[in-house]
Amino acid sequence: MKGLYEVNIQNKRIRYQFTIKRNITIIRGDSATGKTKLLEMIEAFSREGRSSGVELKCDVPCVVLHGGDWKQRLDYIHNSLVFIDECNSFIRQEAFASEVKYSDNYFILVTRDDLPNLSYSVEEIYGIRLSKQYAGLKQTYNELYHLYGEYENVFVEQPKKLLVEDSNSGYDFFRKLIVKGISCDTARGKSNIYRILLQNKSDEKCAVVADGAAFGSEMERIIQLIESGRAIALYLPESFEWMILKSDILDDKETRDILSHPEDYIESEKYSSWEQYFTKLLISKTVGTYLKYQKDFINKNYLQEKIARQIIDVFPDRMQKLFVPEKNVESLSD
Repeated sequence: MKGLYEVNIQNKRIRYQFTIKRNITIIRGDSATGKTKLLEMIEAFSREGRSSGVELKCDVPCVVLHGGDWKQRLDYIHNSLVFIDECNSFIRQEAFASEVKYSDNYFILVTRDDLPNLSYSVEEIYGIRLSKQYAGLKQTYNELYHLYGEYENVFVEQPKKLLVEDSNSGYDFFRKLIVKGISCDTARGKSNIYRILLQNKSDEKCAVVADGAAFGSEMERIIQLIESGRAIALYLPESFEWMILKSDILDDKETRDILSHPEDYIESEKYSSWEQYFTKLLISKTVGTYLKYQKDFINKNYLQEKIARQIIDVFPDRMQKLFVPEKNVESLSD
């Protein structure tokens, strides 16, 4: 399954309107924000259609999955939006993660919990809130909003450390271009970032670069550190490979088209994370060229001043100041 899907669902009292575009979407919200009501309305429409008093419009079926026989039911659901409530403990199980990984469905999980068994994007974690009233119709309208959007532009002046999730080519690239006086360390995986930040001195300024395409399950506890007063700045591009593609150093029209609406190209049953797709795309686009890409270590041609500058420029302006692409590439080949 691929593509972007608008969901419009309403009855006489309440209306929801939102867009789903990846294999996993997380919806969060406090009590009485309408999370449970949303699933109840979808299930009512599935059973009774418009006679339920619910109107649902979407280009693909919307279904609610629950119960101990969830796996057997899922075997018969294809090319659908599958909604699951947090009361179903199976969403925390590895068996569920395995089913999601190669499924041709999109999954919308209504939960306040982090789900480390799943790879989901920071961009697809939403809150739900009441946004407006429709006078006369007496209908409330509930909207989804990016839960962590306010942290996207947080910056820490003069950080002492750059912590990179990647331990391969991305880390190799950043450590060779980092400004003198700033250390560059690898966390060797997203699950280690919180532990390392927790071990840092409470007043140590740190910038973090991680793959936003799969960092969703780590966000809550990192945000708790920031809200406790830690000087931490998060930079979460889709992935390092996405940064290279986004820099346009390949000057490739097809790549630009893909990046403008990747949901139309990325099949959920082939790629459990957009990060995987962008890696494969970059490798295929550079094979046999001087920019041949490999995961293990950075091709030194990416360190050339003009190319490195284009890649670094994908970062927000203030983040770019942490790097010096003008360094001599020969001195960086170690």
